Amino acid sequence: MMKRHPSYLFSRGFWLIVISYWLFATGCQKVINIDLNSASPAIVIVGNINNLPGPYTVTLNQTVNFSQPNTFPPVNGAFVTIADNAGSTDTLIETPTPGVYQTKKIQGVPGRTYNLTVVANGQTYTSTSTMPQPVAFDTLLVFNYVDPSGDSTYLPDALFMDPPTGMHYYRLIETVNDTVLPDVFALDDEFNHGGLIDYKIYASKETILRNDSVKVELQGIDQGTYNYIQNLRQASGSTNVTPANPPSNISNNALGYFSAHTSSYRALKVK
Repeated sequence: MMKRHPSYLFSRGFWLIVISYWLFATGCQKVINIDLNSASPAIVIVGNINNLPGPYTVTLNQTVNFSQPNTFPPVNGAFVTIADNAGSTDTLIETPTPGVYQTKKIQGVPGRTYNLTVVANGQTYTSTSTMPQPVAFDTLLVFNYVDPSGDSTYLPDALFMDPPTGMHYYRLIETVNDTVLPDVFALDDEFNHGGLIDYKIYASKETILRNDSVKVELQGIDQGTYNYIQNLRQASGSTNVTPANPPSNISNNALGYFSAHTSSYRALKVK
């Protein structure tokens, strides 16, 4: 049986790969090269709002030069708001955790459009994301998988029904024994409108054993978030191919993304 591999996080090198090929110029994508030792720091914004009860968080960090320690300093003292198209606006509070901002009152509602505004270090960053209608997460299974070398593990299998009309985009997040895996899983329904989606989750660095606890979150995301996540997935899984420009849905050359999405969960214990 395979030995359990420790979970890993996206390294600074991964982010620098992404930064090196950045979205530039209005209305088009242009590959640009950045001197990692002299490039101005860029802000990294990660914001999420879903259909579950809040509060919701936005995290702000700053990139560093390649020669500096592998630490992304938090951005403190920013002004952060989230507003929806129903007239609600929430000014986020800065939490005791540096760089983490939290909502006070706004609630995620499927079908609404949410606007994020961040004012930090004299710059303004904006993003818009629309929360899709929820899709029921029907079933979570596990199955035994044997790789070509003969090693075996258990893999999760997520099953859910796609709505019959319109394009839909999904993200899945896997947790094993309370550890969230960093693998990026995203898919669309281009070839499966209204059908049963059977998605087998092949994590790269984690072996699931008997008696392990497995939880999977199914997110319904919009197209902008999907495009960004797919490009991150391709960049993180590529060693020889230059990754595509990650099309962030945040303005002013910010890194990261803002996602208004639905969330549903299924969990089990491997027997």
